[in-house]
Amino acid sequence: MEKNVDPEPLGPAPVRSGQEGLTLSGQRAAVLERLQQLSAPATIADLAADLGLHPNTVREHLDALVDRGLADRGRAAAQGRGRPAGLYTAATDNVEPDPRVRDYAGLATALAGHLERTSADPVADALETGRRWGRELAAEAGSGRRSATTGRRRTVELLRGLGFDPRPDARATTAALRRCPLLDAAKRHTDVVCNVHLGIVRGAYDVYGGDPERTAMLPFSEPGACRLHLLTAQHAGGQAPDTDRADPAAADPRAVETDRG
Repeated sequence: MEKNVDPEPLGPAPVRSGQEGLTLSGQRAAVLERLQQLSAPATIADLAADLGLHPNTVREHLDALVDRGLADRGRAAAQGRGRPAGLYTAATDNVEPDPRVRDYAGLATALAGHLERTSADPVADALETGRRWGRELAAEAGSGRRSATTGRRRTVELLRGLGFDPRPDARATTAALRRCPLLDAAKRHTDVVCNVHLGIVRGAYDVYGGDPERTAMLPFSEPGACRLHLLTAQHAGGQAPDTDRADPAAADPRAVETDRG
């Protein structure tokens, strides 16, 4: 009997490091990422259909993921004769952030909870905290040519280094952020955590020579990713850029808030 596979949920996948820091091949990483995105166990046939791979190839990758502790294997309920199909899920006890962001993940999570409990304006405070953080990160990355175009590309690369796995368009005016180093905290404290991330973008983009107020973040806005805009229509004399016909912060209620001061 065919099992219906849940559609890909909105928002990014967590950042997960391989066992002992080992990297995964492209196909194997794709299998793991699909497991991470599904809210229910999947069979080999499900994954093969989703990913366009041969079932034997998927089985090989799943066996390797199980051996490395990155996936768990169970069995479906028996239905008639034959061996029950194997059911696979991403391991829930192997969710440590990528080593690049491990140093700040715990602190940022604690900060999010603290701001929500104590701040009179947690969104504004989160944004300002992120701005300062982004400026420091950009300064540590070293000086270079200051321009809006270069700044967008350097900001995207900074996010890549933090584990967000950005997938930008050709001009880096927008990017899908397919990973989140603070995914659990972002789900609990969306306004705070996502504004810290937007603040990091704005602080870095400012250092790199761009206009930080033309950025917007749309958390959990599309299957498998959050959406970052680095060139909105805001402060552009009313003219929308090529890839954005409207300011996403105004067009989509899920966009995180901008500066209110």
